[in-house]
This record gives sequence, C-alpha cells and structure tokens, in this order.
Amino acid sequence: MKFLDQAKVYTRSGDGGAGAVSFRREKFIEFGGPDGGDGGRGGDVWIEAVDGLNTLIDYRYQQHFKAKTGGHGMGRNRTGAKGADVVLKVPAGTQVFEEDNETLICDLTEVGQRFRLSVGGNGGFGNQHFKSSTNQAPRRANPGLPGEERTIWLRLKLIADAGLVGLPNAGKSTFLAAVTAAKPKIADYPFTTLHPGLGVARVDAREFVIADIPGLIEGAHEGVGIGDRFLGHVERTRVLLHLVSAQEEDPAAAYRTVRGELEAYGHGLGGKPEILALSQIDTLDDEARKEKATALEDAAGRKPMLLSAVSGEGVQEVLRALIAVVEEAWAEEAPQETSSRWVK
Repeated sequence: MKFLDQAKVYTRSGDGGAGAVSFRREKFIEFGGPDGGDGGRGGDVWIEAVDGLNTLIDYRYQQHFKAKTGGHGMGRNRTGAKGADVVLKVPAGTQVFEEDNETLICDLTEVGQRFRLSVGGNGGFGNQHFKSSTNQAPRRANPGLPGEERTIWLRLKLIADAGLVGLPNAGKSTFLAAVTAAKPKIADYPFTTLHPGLGVARVDAREFVIADIPGLIEGAHEGVGIGDRFLGHVERTRVLLHLVSAQEEDPAAAYRTVRGELEAYGHGLGGKPEILALSQIDTLDDEARKEKATALEDAAGRKPMLLSAVSGEGVQEVLRALIAVVEEAWAEEAPQETSSRWVK
C-alpha cells in the first residue's frame, strides 16, 4: 500500500428538502385546511478516526464528498426524511485544516473521535406553517436551505511513542527491522527510506511503538533532499532516538546537523527528550569506537549509548532507555475523556 500523509478534499453537506403546498380534502369535511409537511434536513459531513488505517491513500482516488439532500415535505403533514450523512474515515493522528492549510479545525488523536465538518441545510416549512386567521388557505412553502461547501486539508501525523532521527544511512531502518516485525527497505545508499514506517518493539514484556522517518541532511528545512515534512510524524512521540553512524568521519558534525534541522523545524522537537546512540559500531575496532564516541560526547555534552542492530550489541540497553522515558510520559499523562466538541 502506498503511503500518503496529506490530501485535499472538497465536502458539501446536503441541502434541506422543500416544504409542501397541500390541502386536506376528505369526504364530509368541508374545510380541510392546509396540511403541507416540512422538508427534511440535509445530511451532515463528519470525519471520524477509525482503527485499521495508517495512510490517507483512499483520498487520492476520491476527493469530493457530498451528503444527501433532505426529503421534500408531503401532504397530510408528512415531514420529509433527513438526508444521509457522509463520514470521512481517517487513521488516528489525522489533523484537519482549512483551505489555507494553516488553520487547524480539529485533531483526531484517538480511535472513535469524530467531528462534524459541515451541517446540513434546514428543511423548508410547508404551507401549514403559514395559516392564520386572515390567510386560512396559504399557497406558499419555503425551499430548503442550501448545504455548506468546504475545502479542507487532511494531514496525517503518525501516533508513536518513540521516533528515530538521524542522517541518511545512520542505521534507522536496520534498527527498526531488528527490534520490530516491520520490514523497511534497507540498502547502502542514501534516502533508502522514502516514507515513514511504524513498528512495535518489545522489551522486558513491555511494548511501545517506534516510528522511522527518512533521513535529514543539512538544509532540509529549506527543502534540500526530501525536506523536513516527514518530521511531523515524530511530533507526537514521547522521546527521540538520535542515531549517529560510526562510519561518519566526523560524528560531531553529523550530530550538530540533525540537531540544527530539528531546531529549525520547531513544533517542540528541539526540546523533546532524546536518547543519543552511536550506531553501526560493529564496523569499528575498539580504539576507533572509543575515539568516535568521545568526539560525539564532546559535541552533545552527554555520553552516547553504543549499539549495533546487526550484531545486537547494545540494542536491549537502548530499548530499555527508550521505554523508561515513554513510561514516565505515560504516567504524567492523565486519562482524558473525549471532549464534547467532537460531537456537535
């Protein structure tokens, strides 16, 4: 399945049904009077986070959604039926923006959350509403109100507990494949990973979700390489695992490059808890390993962890460090009930 994390969608709620002009005519009833029913209300447009989806690929092939028009009123005071609603089903973590792609409408972070995007038009009054002592046989009825048109942007930000960041070929995909059941593409050339990936890691009978994103290079915030748009997928994480490859000639420079891009991106990534690790250490002897770890420590101001996803060295220690931060964040996050704003 192709990964798609942004889509532009046009929606329109249903028009209200028209009221009816009708008069009661029955045998032996001389003055029946008006009995035209009201029109039904048009359908609404809803968006809902559902389980089983992890991409917005469905909205690549259909971008227009329109709710049904309300039923028209009929005689004998019969009201028209309400038009059928339209529900846009999206994965948890989807944000909805106005047409300017900047004004946030809602943020669906949990499965089951729903938000009404557009309200259907009200149905028109039938002629029974217009009778009076001076107008006992009105021959007028109201048309239904039109529905609301809206163009929105859907933007997916993956829900994960830990995120992997680093330069291309820092060993992020190899680490993800080693600790989860995910099968990312792995090769010895830059930008092997072109789309974010998710995997569930398990350590000491505890599980958490890890997100892998394409590598960052200097100037990514200005669009160099494949840019920094995919950093949005690690915004929601509780901790970042920053991998610096032991094959880098200057690990300190590599560390500073990625940190600079995180700071330039903003959205709180620069201040997010971070576990620093020197990866791919199986390619170095003990002396070179110590030399590069020291250089990285001097640049970061803290001692990096050492790991090799290929040999398994240090992997469990890194996972335990990640789960410790994640569980601390879980403990601080008080359970919140779904806000009433999701159902209007």
